[in-house]
Amino acid sequence: MVGKNSLNSASDNSAYDDFCGFLETVCGIVLGEKKLYLVNSRLNKLMEDNDIASLADLVIYLKRNKDSKLYMAVIDAMTTNETSWFRDNYPYDFLAEKLLPEAYSARKNIRIWSAAASTGQEAYSISIIISEFQKKNTNMMMPVKIMATDISNTVLCGAKEGVFDQMTLDRGMSPARINSYFERHENMWKLKDDIKRRIEFREFNLLGSYTVLGKFDVIFCRNVLIYFSTETKKDILARVASVLNPRGYLILGGSESMANYSDRFDIVRVNGGLVYQLKE
Repeated sequence: MVGKNSLNSASDNSAYDDFCGFLETVCGIVLGEKKLYLVNSRLNKLMEDNDIASLADLVIYLKRNKDSKLYMAVIDAMTTNETSWFRDNYPYDFLAEKLLPEAYSARKNIRIWSAAASTGQEAYSISIIISEFQKKNTNMMMPVKIMATDISNTVLCGAKEGVFDQMTLDRGMSPARINSYFERHENMWKLKDDIKRRIEFREFNLLGSYTVLGKFDVIFCRNVLIYFSTETKKDILARVASVLNPRGYLILGGSESMANYSDRFDIVRVNGGLVYQLKE
């Protein structure tokens, strides 16, 4: 019988190592040692529903069935979709106080990439900042496009809808902004179309080819690198640098550092944190 003990029966080091290797190869996530409990808690139900008896059997199935629903369900389950509105504040202050005015002065259009966008709060926060800036500066109406990507098509489908419950909004969204940018949708809140329309949501693996994305002026890649190995961090930062326009900006998570991973960026100190600017 497949059930709550299904992973315990396959908890030998070989099966766990095989699964860790699969996960790192597919999406770069490094689990590290002694995380079988995490695998157990996230995958047991999926294995039970699909009549998979052991972790070893699951790895074999995944390697043979890359286009299956279970394959993507496992990736979804093992991907952390933790996000909030206007996280840490300073990246959004930087956007409004420096980047957007600079872009207007240079008479340039702007492209922003929200990488690992999860359920969309970061991309929508960026779009709200742009709307607020343009309302305050009606003579500065430069076009701004946002691309939001994630490896999980499941979370992207939800993000595209732009519908959130009150508990989700309470994580960083002020009542004033709720009233300005959302409409009641049954017992939920739905973003207004003018906030949604400047965002393109797209499924994308950070280990894939970046050339299909085009060039960007700003890249938000926040609280993502912490899940990757040293070599994968270096590789991703090199790819990010390749799709930034000259002197473009990279914004990492508040606890993340560029140290030892890339020498392609200058540190820019802003009120509340750091951002990184591509060197000339």
